[in-house]
Amino acid sequence: MGLLLDIGLVIAAIIVVFIFVAIGMFNGFIQKRNRVQDAWAQIDVQLKRRYDLIPNLVSTVKGYRDFEKSTLVQVTAMRAQLVSGSVQDKAQANNMLSQALKSIFAVSENYPDLKASASFQQLQTTLEDTEDKISFVRTSYNDYVLDYNNAIQQFPGNMFASTFNFQKQDFFTAPDDEKEPVNVDFGDQGGPSGNDSPAPAKAPKAPKAPKSPKNAKPAAPSS
Repeated sequence: MGLLLDIGLVIAAIIVVFIFVAIGMFNGFIQKRNRVQDAWAQIDVQLKRRYDLIPNLVSTVKGYRDFEKSTLVQVTAMRAQLVSGSVQDKAQANNMLSQALKSIFAVSENYPDLKASASFQQLQTTLEDTEDKISFVRTSYNDYVLDYNNAIQQFPGNMFASTFNFQKQDFFTAPDDEKEPVNVDFGDQGGPSGNDSPAPAKAPKAPKAPKSPKNAKPAAPSS
């Protein structure tokens, strides 16, 4: 009887320890996931802020320069993806839109009236401030995602994570092939610059002189 009692106490102790470990891991997963969700909420606020500002910027720029329809469709499509789709969809749209905005602000240097416009300056400042906030929060978000993913994928956390249905979270980063600058076409900007002049063509090889027939007049020398 004493041996059975000891075995029963050991088993009971193991079960109690297991329950406490499970509760601790569960609460730890909840805390880590809440940090991820809180950081994502801050990113989402800035994405929605950018979403609301884009139409005003496009309308302001169109008053100074006619845009191609394809460019407007492209910017509108990227804007729509800021508030829809998965984390990766939003990350890709944000990255592409950032490159497009940089192109718009760079081209504005060619239009003094546009650059001096108070509304354009305010929009540019606000959009750049929004981009800075997204970049800042993105770092924290990705750190929290890494910490959370490690916790649910490493042993023994992965055993409890699968039991409690904790899912892996995506990082807010764009694929490498989406990090190339977006080609925003503003039409002809007035001819190529000095650095864009085409390279001189190579001189063709002189053809072999044909045998001249008898009594043929000599060819006139080239000027």
